[in-house]
Amino acid sequence: MNNKEGNKKGNGARPNSSRPSSNKPKPAMQKRAQGPKKAKIVTKVAIVATDKVEKKPNQAPKRPKVADEIRLNKYISNSGVCSRRDADIYIQSGNVKVNGNPIVEMGYMVKPGDVVNFDGAVLTPEKKEYILLNKPKNFTTALDEGQEYRNVLELVKGSTTSKIGAVGRMDKNTTGLLLFTNDTDMIRKFTLPNQKSSKIYQVSLDKNLKFEDLEKISKGLVLDGHRVFVEEVSYIENEPKSEIGLKLRSSNVKVVRAIFEHFSYDVLRIDRVAFAGLTKKNLPRGNWRLLTEQEIINLKNV
Repeated sequence: MNNKEGNKKGNGARPNSSRPSSNKPKPAMQKRAQGPKKAKIVTKVAIVATDKVEKKPNQAPKRPKVADEIRLNKYISNSGVCSRRDADIYIQSGNVKVNGNPIVEMGYMVKPGDVVNFDGAVLTPEKKEYILLNKPKNFTTALDEGQEYRNVLELVKGSTTSKIGAVGRMDKNTTGLLLFTNDTDMIRKFTLPNQKSSKIYQVSLDKNLKFEDLEKISKGLVLDGHRVFVEEVSYIENEPKSEIGLKLRSSNVKVVRAIFEHFSYDVLRIDRVAFAGLTKKNLPRGNWRLLTEQEIINLKNV
């Protein structure tokens, strides 16, 4: 009985196995022999340094700028014949020569002593001039209103020898700030419909402005199919309610007049008291002054 039980224990879980049981520990399995590790092959892409820069069509190759050099389109613009954008068109058309050679590359640099021929005429660049006038009545920016009303250029005649023009228009009855310059890019910038600089006008009406009309103006309105955005409109403090302050981006005085005429008011006077950050401070009516360097920078950054 004991022998049978011993046999059962010796056979473990396999009582029917014919193999003799063994209690000897099995030898540890030897590790498979490993050969030397293969080195990872890293493929490096050779980066070839090159000085070649992909060029746009008709673009001059980049090179270090030499002192006193100036881009050709800016040189033409400084001469007062057209804007930089228009100058690019003339250059691409082959109508510009430097030292007798036609230039069609954008970004061409003009050096001191170079002779630039624009559409058959030799150009001489002018220094940019910026003059601010506090315009009085009975002077106009128009050149065709007869001799009854004089042109505003008479008021700034002694300011510069350069050929300058007014930024925007003013009729004989409008007074206040008017900017003059020979910078054609600046003139174009401030006469565009979508320009972003603010102007402030003091408007005198033939009667008090109703509060409900003031609210309607503040929300903007449509004139001749065009939306006019008014930044601010208010009564002027300590003045009759016929004296109105109006702030908007348009430099066209006709728009100011049309806003109030739309609500059946007659405009007696319009005075521009601020233009793109410039004010009438220390500038009496009929006088002019040159802009400071900082004021010029501010106008260019508007």
